Amino acid sequence: MNDKQAVVDMLNADLRDEHAAVIQYLQHAYAIGEGEEACEIEAIAREEMRHFDWLAQAIVALGGRPDMERGKVDLSGGGPGEWMARDILAEEGAIAQYKKHIAAIADSKVKRLLQRILADEEAHHDIFTHLANKLAGGKAEAQEPLEMRKAEGVPPRVLDILQQGVRHEYTVILQYLYHNFVTPHCEVGRELEMQAINEMQHLGWLAEEVAELGGHPDIAHAALSLEGDTAQMLQADIEAERAVALDYTRQLDEIEDEGLRKLLARIRDHEVYHGAVLSDLLAEVKETAKSEEAPGP
Repeated sequence: MNDKQAVVDMLNADLRDEHAAVIQYLQHAYAIGEGEEACEIEAIAREEMRHFDWLAQAIVALGGRPDMERGKVDLSGGGPGEWMARDILAEEGAIAQYKKHIAAIADSKVKRLLQRILADEEAHHDIFTHLANKLAGGKAEAQEPLEMRKAEGVPPRVLDILQQGVRHEYTVILQYLYHNFVTPHCEVGRELEMQAINEMQHLGWLAEEVAELGGHPDIAHAALSLEGDTAQMLQADIEAERAVALDYTRQLDEIEDEGLRKLLARIRDHEVYHGAVLSDLLAEVKETAKSEEAPGP
């Protein structure tokens, strides 16, 4: 198949499924908690993030736009063994779809990329099979579905603050990654990717807090600002940073737990830094555009 749009459509289908896999695997790792098994699952999630990045770059190279929505996330199951069974099914679906797309796509570069990703998915399938056997019938089985978990005994406002943070961090991760993928400015793209990685850390910290309290992290995003040129995208990102820095500052006064206060203050300080760095980049982009528009001698 040589039709570029058809190839882009297939790659976007793969992208949505990689996105879903990242969220599904992270939710399972957060729910299992600290330990060797959770670390193995998080390592797989990081590899799926890498696939997501590669696919998005391939889509843009073909003249397409990455779809930042995700596929189906399966959070059913009553404990780690059953969760691993769901992850095995996700990998089986990915393996079948990549094989189908490899057979259908003529572009040698895209085909080679998908073959590379397929090798990882087959390894992931083996790891999840091992984990399913290891965790099956453990003491954590027969739990309630993840999405029904409630942080009993936790002040509702504390949980609201954490969940608001989870949603914000997830939103800006997607927004910054998209801007990184589509901007023609290499320096801006590199910085946005670094900012997204830092926001991923924040998401992990906050989601782990929710899970440790007995809750289920609400990894859902608000509206994404995806349109516009590089300057407009940077302006949207700066506004997001300023707004969340103010939110975290106000929320500090509502938190009594010293450890949680320190965590929010640390994240707030990161967001302030992000806003300053992005403001510098915006000024550089505007100055470059101004000099390019100026008439020659």
